[in-house]
Amino acid sequence: MATTPGGPMFDSQRIWITGASSGIGRALAERLLARGDRVALSGRNTAALEELAAGRANALVLPLDVTDRGAVRDASRQLAAALGGLDLVILNAGTCEYLDARHFDVDLVERVFAANFHGALHCIDAALPLLRRARIEGGNPLLAATSSAAAYLPLPRAEAYGASKAALSHFLESLRLDLADEGIDVSLIHPGFVRTPLTDRNDFPMPMRVEVDQAAEAILEGIARRRLDIHFPRRFTLLVKLMGILPAPLRYRLGRRMTRSDAATENAR
Repeated sequence: MATTPGGPMFDSQRIWITGASSGIGRALAERLLARGDRVALSGRNTAALEELAAGRANALVLPLDVTDRGAVRDASRQLAAALGGLDLVILNAGTCEYLDARHFDVDLVERVFAANFHGALHCIDAALPLLRRARIEGGNPLLAATSSAAAYLPLPRAEAYGASKAALSHFLESLRLDLADEGIDVSLIHPGFVRTPLTDRNDFPMPMRVEVDQAAEAILEGIARRRLDIHFPRRFTLLVKLMGILPAPLRYRLGRRMTRSDAATENAR
């Protein structure tokens, strides 16, 4: 079984990727399909998934809205029928909306949590029996999920997005402890800024933003090494981590500077 960076943990893995129709999820799917793994592709854009799977016998198109718990359960049954167990699950579906505290919008917060946190819970519920099946078969299964560097540090306007990702990170790090005796590993993915259709909508500077291909390579390397915390670009994420452990008054002052900077940018438009 190869464990080289970016290489498969098994000769041919059975993999489920959510959020596979664009961005990081699509870049990961392209690489995993190219190396011969059997990959179930989930996302809301059916046409994009079918385009990705075209001509690939090792691709299974499984359109899915992760916020629909019943649909996720149906997907689990389809995965079991098509693949048996799952050696690797990459939960990458998510969204981002920024909150304007002057016009507090609880519906926005609930939408973000529905996709980023509750959607991931639905998929974990669906995936765990299939990961356990792979373990019984003698495999070494791994559950990975895309959180965000925003989970490390409170940022302006990120009340909904940052909190949903922090909740996901906390949940999965705790789950890793409880799954250890079953032989199921958990990896958390904390990207900085990555050029995707989602970040293209941002209206603020994105320092050290990386291309999606760089993100995919970093994630596959981290998965191959079975890291708990896969974070990149490291110069950026280490800085954010450092800021996150500063005393609360210093974090507040830094956050206030960012808030004023955001306000100045908005007023300049």
